[in-house]
Amino acid sequence: MPISALVVDDSLLFRKVVRDCLAQIGDVEVIGVAGDGKAAVEKIRRFRPDVVTLDVEMPGMDGLAVLRQIKRDRLPTKIIMLSALTERGADATTEALSLGAFDFILKPSHGSPEKNLAELKDQLSQRISAVRRRPTSASKTAKPSIARSPRSTMATKRAVAAPSRRAAGLIEAVLIGISTGGPKALRALLTQLPADYSVPIIIVQHMPPMFTASMARDIDRHAKLDVVEAADEMPLIGGTAYIAPGGKHLEVHRVAGSLRACVTDAPPERNCKPSVNVMFRTASDATGGRVLGAIMTGMGDDGLAGCQHLRNAGGTVWAQDEASCTVFGMPRQIIEAGLADRILPLNQFADALIQTGQKRLAVCH
Repeated sequence: MPISALVVDDSLLFRKVVRDCLAQIGDVEVIGVAGDGKAAVEKIRRFRPDVVTLDVEMPGMDGLAVLRQIKRDRLPTKIIMLSALTERGADATTEALSLGAFDFILKPSHGSPEKNLAELKDQLSQRISAVRRRPTSASKTAKPSIARSPRSTMATKRAVAAPSRRAAGLIEAVLIGISTGGPKALRALLTQLPADYSVPIIIVQHMPPMFTASMARDIDRHAKLDVVEAADEMPLIGGTAYIAPGGKHLEVHRVAGSLRACVTDAPPERNCKPSVNVMFRTASDATGGRVLGAIMTGMGDDGLAGCQHLRNAGGTVWAQDEASCTVFGMPRQIIEAGLADRILPLNQFADALIQTGQKRLAVCH
């Protein structure tokens, strides 16, 4: 069956642009449009679309108010927020993601009309593909098991890697690579960790400039440990989670015996900036492989090469399980490549990290 979509935006022109883009994506049926929040809620209740593209900023009932109402009504519609690249737009989008929005797209505005249109269509196509790949209700309630993966028997046997030689040893940092569904997952994870967590947590979340700073502030308000956007030459210490700044790469270097952040403006790697691969690779080199790398919910394969490098250096790799991912793309790549030492649901990550941190403290003392 085709995916049904509703387009919500207060701009008549942009409603038409989004509708035309969706109509060009295979197996998508645009069942309606709405020009304000009140009409959007009424049509979502009536038509129960699979996907809604929702403008963040609208007069009267804005996108956040619509999202809160959908949440109260417990409607299963996937919401894709459309946001402007502004600090206000970043803060509103961060809140939308924490409320359960599926993902967000920046409204293209810096290229030619043709280029902006092509970029918007590409971004919408990626999100629609991710919605199609969501686990079914049955798979989400099933007990996590590698055997559920629709792979051959040989592939299933390869799904969990042989234990890393450092799996039970000392680590100097926890590395996290994450994308679609990341803000909500990171908030759930980081708010469960203690203020004195023993090693730095270094995170690459695929987001544009301004959005990572907004996300860091939002999570920091609720977490016991400090959550900050990483800055160049910032020391990387325990009790703090560092989020790579949007639109920049975050490298990890050793300076005078201590780990430090290095923020660079190098070209994207596999179309990603920040790149999980860059952060994992440099952190592995800086520590001699004494790191734990976790690949969590997200689209694409960023992190695959980084995990291969990390494992070759003797590091440990964890992957989030399919049932708890918003999008299983990134963890699937790690699992199918046989790089995952452990496959965990989101609700077990915090306890597992706390146990790992306690082992490190035991070694140190």
